[in-house]
Parts: sequence; C-alpha cells; structure tokens
Amino acid sequence: MLYPVIDEVIFSIGPLSIRWYGLMYLLAFSAAWWLGNWRRRKIAVFYDRPWSVEEISDVIFYGAVGAVLGGRVGYVFVYGIDRFLQDPVWLFRVWDGGMSFHGGLLGGVLALLLFSKKVQRHFIAVCDFVVPLIPLGLGFGRLGNFINTELPGRISESEFGLQFPCYAVQTLNPLCTGSYESYTRHVSSLYQAFSEGFLLFILVWWFAASARKPGAVTGVFLIGYGCARFTTEFFRSPDAHIGFVALDWMSMGQLLSLPMVLFGLIFIYYGATLQLDRSKQP
Repeated sequence: MLYPVIDEVIFSIGPLSIRWYGLMYLLAFSAAWWLGNWRRRKIAVFYDRPWSVEEISDVIFYGAVGAVLGGRVGYVFVYGIDRFLQDPVWLFRVWDGGMSFHGGLLGGVLALLLFSKKVQRHFIAVCDFVVPLIPLGLGFGRLGNFINTELPGRISESEFGLQFPCYAVQTLNPLCTGSYESYTRHVSSLYQAFSEGFLLFILVWWFAASARKPGAVTGVFLIGYGCARFTTEFFRSPDAHIGFVALDWMSMGQLLSLPMVLFGLIFIYYGATLQLDRSKQP
C-alpha cells in the first residue's frame, strides 16, 4: 500500500497559508486548555489549592511558548545543526516541521518554573496539574508528522507497512529515484501518535483522577513517555546524518528517553517526602 501524500497546506489566502502542521499544534493547545478547565472543575490536584480560569489560560500560554521555542531549538541543534549552519533562518521556519519533544520538554519545564513563581505555587504541584494535559497534544503533533511525511520507519514486511514516497526517504535511500520505494516501512509516526498520545493520555489521566503523593503523576508521565518512546524507536529509522548513537542500535530518541525514566523515578521518590497541602499554599 502506498503512503497517502497529503498537501501540507490546507488552503491559502494570498501570501497566508494555513498548514496542517500548524493546525495540529492549535488543536494540541486547545485540547490542553479544555482539559485543564475540566480538570480544574472536577479533579484539580488533591493537595493543591483550586485553580482559577485565568491561571489555566496563563499556564497554557507559558507552556505553549516554552514547548514551541524549546522544541524548535532542540530539534535544530540536536538533529539539524548542519542545515542550520548553512541556512540560519531555517531556525524560524517552524511551519516546515521539525520539533524535538525533549527540547520542548526542557522549554516547558523552564516555562512552568517561571509560572509557578508568578502564581506562588509549588513547582511539583504545577507539574502534577499540567502533565495529564500533554499526551493528547503529543498525539496531534505526531499526526502532523504523518501528514508531513516525516519520521519514516524501518523497513518492514508487515502488512501494516507502507511504501514511502522517494522524496521522504532520500537521505535514507539515495537509490530511490521513482515516485515510491519498492519496499514498505513501518509508519512510526502513527505508532508514536497511538502510544505517546492516546495510550499515555489514558494512563496518566486515569492515574491523576485519584489522590496521589506529590510528584507521582509527573513521575508516571515521565516514565510512561520514556518507555513508550524507547519502544517505538525500534520501528523508526534513525536520522541518516546521525545514525545510531550508542551500542550500534540505540537512536538519539532512545538515548534522550532514558533520563526521562530516571527523572520520573526521582519525582516519585522526592515528592513522597514532601508535605504539601492547600493550607500551606499562599
């Protein structure tokens, strides 16, 4: 079966083009805002004081800015430094695709630190409130990768494999000169949309629906994402200009996911030693 080639531009009005990739980010942040307001009314964080509507909007704004800036900078300097050196303006062409989750995570962490200081909430309490809102957005992002024909998978003989267009795998298969490759590959973008998006959302949302120790919800998210990403990377081709970065089989995505599992365990352990309750919140 052939990979469905979808026009990256939904429609254009003069010089303005509305792209699927940008729409996926809009859906991601909109979903986070809606889920945050639902969580504020129904669940919140059991040891934290209630959240206001204004705080939900502010934390989504802080997180969005941090994630987009961190994700783009992380991708450019980890995965595309050679292209950046040839074309520095490429850093700002976010609509072309290319975002790093791990870079976005660091940017989001810095943004939440600033937000927590602004509203005088404990950083762990802010993280525990926010992380259940993230996985659906990750799923939307992977759907954007699918539409942009990004993240080609490894060669597969599975009935779920698709023949990728040559332009999408040129760096992986320079001999591909026709319209499509003659063999099929795993559609790793959809694998990751399902695992990092849908399944992780169900896990974290369910876990956060009951009273937990501080840091436990954040820890489960970090461990869940790290494990899901590490596993699905076995079906995704490593970037051709980077290849495997350790042990002749570990990709950059897998290497960067290992610290996430470690930090998840640290959050759970450290949070369990804290005594936070809403009476102590300013």
